[in-house]
Amino acid sequence: MDTGTDASNTGSTESTASTPPRSIPSVGAASSLIGGDWPAQAADAIVNAVETVRDRTTTPIMKIARGLVFGVFAGTIVVAIVVLATIGAVRLLDEVLPSGVWLPYLILGVLFAVVGALLFRRRNAPDPAPAVGKTSKR
Repeated sequence: MDTGTDASNTGSTESTASTPPRSIPSVGAASSLIGGDWPAQAADAIVNAVETVRDRTTTPIMKIARGLVFGVFAGTIVVAIVVLATIGAVRLLDEVLPSGVWLPYLILGVLFAVVGALLFRRRNAPDPAPAVGKTSKR
């Protein structure tokens, strides 16, 4: 029995010299078949795909989150300014008017009630007339 060098030909009497060994293609031959610098092209394709996904998902979410944060911050500042302005108006009217503090409360209460009634009245204002050629959906 032949204890030759080729394990796949175990049991055969044929010599290994008659079959030439398979050649392994070199890296240069593979790159010439594919054409160019394929690792760089593959990396560029992956980077482009990741940037496209990020631009379509993360960027709009970041803009929305940024808008919400700035909106909450601006709303907090506006509420603080309104509260401080109301306190200042009450103190100013209390110093200017000869009576007690009830008169500034009355004046500001009437003012806020009128502004609130006007805003409440505008909430159900009809929409402007639709453009020519457009009909309302029923």
